[in-house]
Amino acid sequence: MKENTVVKENLLSKNEEQFAQALFDAYKSQDPLTESDWTNNVPDDHSAYRVQDKLMQLKNAPVGGYKVSLTSKQTQDMFDSTEPLYGAQLADHFLKSPAQVKLNDLMEPLVEVELVFRAKEDLSENDSLTDLLNKTTVAPALEVPDSRFKDWFPSLSKYMVMSDAAVGGLVVYGEEFDTNLFKNVEALENVNCTLYHDNEELKSGKSTEVLGNPLKSLKWLVDKLALQGKQLMKDQRVSSGTFVLPPSLTRGNWQAKFDNGLGDVSLNVQ
Repeated sequence: MKENTVVKENLLSKNEEQFAQALFDAYKSQDPLTESDWTNNVPDDHSAYRVQDKLMQLKNAPVGGYKVSLTSKQTQDMFDSTEPLYGAQLADHFLKSPAQVKLNDLMEPLVEVELVFRAKEDLSENDSLTDLLNKTTVAPALEVPDSRFKDWFPSLSKYMVMSDAAVGGLVVYGEEFDTNLFKNVEALENVNCTLYHDNEELKSGKSTEVLGNPLKSLKWLVDKLALQGKQLMKDQRVSSGTFVLPPSLTRGNWQAKFDNGLGDVSLNVQ
């Protein structure tokens, strides 16, 4: 009976199929959708994640990992949510710093500062935070959320965000270090970062903004995927959540500087 329930949950309705196709068409054409046209197509989390899965199938390209969103109380309140959400990300949307992109290739992007973890082996829901510390690498990162909806931030509903692969855009990551170079799990709570645009300091943030500790964000994702019959696999990356409320991405040089020996990450936008 349980197996039948899982199968049923994975079956898309006609409305969900249409919505996934519309998201894919907007992704390809850069012609944004209007939220009010699609609100009734995804009534709950299960529906939204089914749409996301179909959208990723339509993209027909390797998945390089995931991004976790709504990892602070402030962003959860903005999107009327009580927990984070995730989006699958294409492998070629993870870029090594220093990276260069064209603003015209994006739709309505923002910029965030994050830590990116990479699995050194397959991860499971049985892994503790200490296990995750030992089984991953960590890197400084700039994430560029982008949406297939116009005027999306901060008013887009969480079901729309989920369906649109957590408004995934690009993730630019810097040098990778073994996460266990931090002496313990708690040390990940004391990472600080400052965001610059054209050498002007814009914002500073701390890793405690990410569920109190970015490793908790990774753990949340691993557990959530397991509930859905999925797994975070070796060499997949996870953008774990932003330290700051994101500004809009504009042309110029964006740089994030992290302490704890993590270094810098940079993105040039033309």
